[in-house]
Amino acid sequence: MNEARTVSSQVEVAVDPGTAFTVFTEELDLWWVRGPINHHAAGRMRELRCEPGVGGRLLEVYDDDALELAQITVWDPGSLLAWTSSIDDVRTTIHFEQSDVGTLVRVVAEIPAGGQERGGLSWTRTVPKWFPRWVDRRDHEPHEVRDLARLGLAISYAKPAAAARWLADVFGFESPDPLPTAPDPLPESSYGHPWIEFRIGNSSLIVNKRYEERVEHAPIHLPWVYVDDVAEHFRHAQAGGATIVEKLDSPWGLPFYIADDLEGNRWTFAQARPTM
Repeated sequence: MNEARTVSSQVEVAVDPGTAFTVFTEELDLWWVRGPINHHAAGRMRELRCEPGVGGRLLEVYDDDALELAQITVWDPGSLLAWTSSIDDVRTTIHFEQSDVGTLVRVVAEIPAGGQERGGLSWTRTVPKWFPRWVDRRDHEPHEVRDLARLGLAISYAKPAAAARWLADVFGFESPDPLPTAPDPLPESSYGHPWIEFRIGNSSLIVNKRYEERVEHAPIHLPWVYVDDVAEHFRHAQAGGATIVEKLDSPWGLPFYIADDLEGNRWTFAQARPTM
């Protein structure tokens, strides 16, 4: 049996606890970053919603239904927010505490003995890196969801961590996530190579690991195109003679496939969200 464990993180934001609580809950869909791997059903998601009060729900909202992520158990504006996960056994508490800067936001996630984790711990990772960015911007930016453009680009590098740091330092590219500080090769996770992504406007630039030696004409630039119906797009491409490199699948919540065109250029096609 797995032992009980606790995972925590914290970040300071320059607003008072009452404002921090309001922004966290009412503007959840504005500070949570849209991306290919940041939702359970990224190709269907329309909105991330927090229903107020004890008994309220955290929801990933789709066109015709919704996924309940959690149920709220404590609702104390300006002080405390807590919920129990509906997708695993994680219990999460968010503390809003007065600090010299404004508010210290502490995220504490508990997994009971024998409990399972299937995404409930993500709040301990996302709050420190995404929440303060929106708090800093919200007074001078429109309160509108910033979704991804329909065209993105992935580039493969032999040393992706070093390449990402170079792109940030030399070209000034910005990432919604902290860049890896460890040297290459980065350790593989259960989901594959660690995700590295930059944002250029609302376009996504993904830094991939190159698994084979670079040879002449080998594809290292991989356009990402989001389409309305990726299943139909896959059938049409297959019937039209595209070389299918990876069949249509959804390993981390986003349906996509990879194909080569008539001259061997490689493309990824993924399901567009209704808001894209």
